[in-house]
Amino acid sequence: MVADLVVEEQVIVELKSVKELLPLHEAQLIAYLKAAKLKTGLLINFNVRLLRTGIKRISV
Repeated sequence: MVADLVVEEQVIVELKSVKELLPLHEAQLIAYLKAAKLKTGLLINFNVRLLRTGIKRISV
């Protein structure tokens, strides 16, 4: 279990290329955030027509 990107030791970025983001993907990012003791993460799905529709911000 390894996060895709950690930016400035403040934000975890989890990258996906799936038909749709599932609650499982959010749970995975939340687990990474808790393990790293960080508050903010971005879940990015590249399998969308417009990238801005594939970005979800998660805070714990």
